[in-house]
Amino acid sequence: MTEQPVGGVEVKALPVARSEARLLVPALMFIALVVAAVASVGAPLITSVATSFHVSLDSAQWTLTVALLSGAVATPVLGRLGAGPHRRATILATLAVVVAGSALTVLPLPFGWLLAGRAAQGVGLGLTPLMMGVARDHLPEERSAAAIALISVVSIIGAGVGYPLAALVADLGGVRAAYGLGLVVTAAALLTAWRSMPEAPEGRSAHVDVAGALVLAAALLLVLFLVGERTLWSQHLAVAVGLAVVAVVLLCVWAVIEMRSTTPLVDVRAVRHPAVAGANLAMFVGGVGMYLLLTLITRYAQTPHSAGYGFGLTTFVAGLVLIPFSALGYVAGKLTPRARTRIADPLLLAGSAVVVGCGFALFAAARSDLAELFVAMGVLGFGVGSFTAAMPGVILAVTPRSETSSAMSFNYVVRSVGYSLGSAIGGLILATDTGPGHLFPDDNAYTTAALVGIAAMAITALTSLALARRTPATNPIEEPAGGTSHTTAP
Repeated sequence: MTEQPVGGVEVKALPVARSEARLLVPALMFIALVVAAVASVGAPLITSVATSFHVSLDSAQWTLTVALLSGAVATPVLGRLGAGPHRRATILATLAVVVAGSALTVLPLPFGWLLAGRAAQGVGLGLTPLMMGVARDHLPEERSAAAIALISVVSIIGAGVGYPLAALVADLGGVRAAYGLGLVVTAAALLTAWRSMPEAPEGRSAHVDVAGALVLAAALLLVLFLVGERTLWSQHLAVAVGLAVVAVVLLCVWAVIEMRSTTPLVDVRAVRHPAVAGANLAMFVGGVGMYLLLTLITRYAQTPHSAGYGFGLTTFVAGLVLIPFSALGYVAGKLTPRARTRIADPLLLAGSAVVVGCGFALFAAARSDLAELFVAMGVLGFGVGSFTAAMPGVILAVTPRSETSSAMSFNYVVRSVGYSLGSAIGGLILATDTGPGHLFPDDNAYTTAALVGIAAMAITALTSLALARRTPATNPIEEPAGGTSHTTAP
């Protein structure tokens, strides 16, 4: 057992044996990849679900939305449970829920059961921060930083892996076969976790702020529901505004509860630290831009030639456009830990935002050839991979080891909301430029959306640069002997 300083205080870590460490990193990456890929499986199957279950496309869309909602709600709760002494049990129980949900998607049951299964699968999205907590607790510091960066990246590129694979299996064997693939890989992830997950270090708190969890869950459900239901804003504006006010009030109530709790779900004081607050702001705005470009390119690729633009690609072939995104995202994730030895994490965030902005510029200026979409998607993947690999370093540099899962869980919730908002903004811009009686928007709508994305990434880059200027002057969050964290005055 070795000791490593965290926030100026010596705390005990539990490194695993060298042979076990070699197996632990691939296991952590595999689990993060599986839960991300399975949650994204709903995207290419929406049309197939609508046809197979005889429901509307709006109803079928919930097979994707419900997974994102359950993931956003479960993430902070799992983050707190993962910060306690029962992290291994939490991981195994969560994967068991995901496997059970996967079984529901395969069995010949009515549509409601499919939604329930997709909701259970989405819970797995909350496991990624726990994988980071395991890496930080049980790997040497130099290895844990690289492992955490890769875990963060594979949680993004999982969508790029799951989308074309699910589309191919659905074309060959139908929607149940595609969901069956999810059952196989989630069962493999559960077996992997059972064999490889170590116990959490001793001395961690096991308490969970139930009241805070319920209030935050209600607020997040409202926020993500309002973001995803664009028709509510256009047809029932008063209701949408009223629900938005309720969501803001709930978030304020949640913040008060967390400030007064001795065992908060999320350490709000830590979130207020300049480095953490700046990183979460950059994640939110950057997430809006990143997901906006991802949805723009995939939708453009599938638009039929009759619209006057687009390539009319099938779901599977359109999914292949995501391959450059995944491949270059992984490359960026491997390179970023080396770059961190020479470049500060906030500067890497700023540079990554500029790269994503260049992807927007390429898409806005040149999209008449399919190869140009591949290039733009590759640039996006490299920027997103670098951004997500650098993000944990900014937050964890001022976060106690015991709060790794909780701190990163909050960041992942922020990312989920940003991604959802990016998707909604893209849909709103395209819908605004869709003429009466037309199914597809004008080509200029994509240029407008790209310019909005460039603005979002510019804000992200400026926020990251401001964070870089403040980082040397900020004080770390300290972890006293009892394991409960607090912040020093910034």
